Amino acid sequence: MERTAFSPDFRRNPAHRRLQPIQSAPPHPAHITWHSHSIIPEQRAAQKQQTPCVLWLTGLSGAGKSTLANALDEALFQLGHHAFVLDGDNLRFGLSSDLGFSDTDRSESARRAGEAARLLMEAGLIVIVATIAPFRRDRDAVRARHPAQRFIEIHIDAPIGICELRDPKGLYRRARNGEIHNFTGIDSPYEPPDAPELIINSAVLPVVDSVESVLSYLRTQEIIAA
Repeated sequence: MERTAFSPDFRRNPAHRRLQPIQSAPPHPAHITWHSHSIIPEQRAAQKQQTPCVLWLTGLSGAGKSTLANALDEALFQLGHHAFVLDGDNLRFGLSSDLGFSDTDRSESARRAGEAARLLMEAGLIVIVATIAPFRRDRDAVRARHPAQRFIEIHIDAPIGICELRDPKGLYRRARNGEIHNFTGIDSPYEPPDAPELIINSAVLPVVDSVESVLSYLRTQEIIAA
């Protein structure tokens, strides 16, 4: 099993330096206090010999986010990395089971996914988030909650016509028939990223090539070994 090269000398790579406090946290009650712990995120990263980060896959339903997330998870596992997938649909079975699909609930769903991803990243993992998160402001808010160079937004770009042809869950058909309301791309907007770190044209790029595109980017950023 191939293993990434990792240097415990955090001074060599800014991405390895001590995580700084994030100032964009939502308001909290004045009577609660943040508790610091003896083991810091950098030690957890060093134990796993990898650079933790969040890979945020966004795109329309049917664009291929979950498919790519699963394939990327497999590839990282085979390379000896510790990764974990947070799938937007799966989160709605537990963490976000109380949320619907209003604009407000979609924003809260993205916030919860972002906070869960940040915790897993601080545990030393490479976190792969696959969720529509249709609003730019919500994704930008999640980015602001992560240290610089640790949040990698990946636009899984496929035209809605392609997504409707795929329609693996039959959701577009049901939305067109009026059975589902507030469906992204039909009667609810999707705002593509302005400046994602990576764009994957999933309408033409096979999954195996999409995985290699992401891995290649991670290598150039020295997140995984070349």
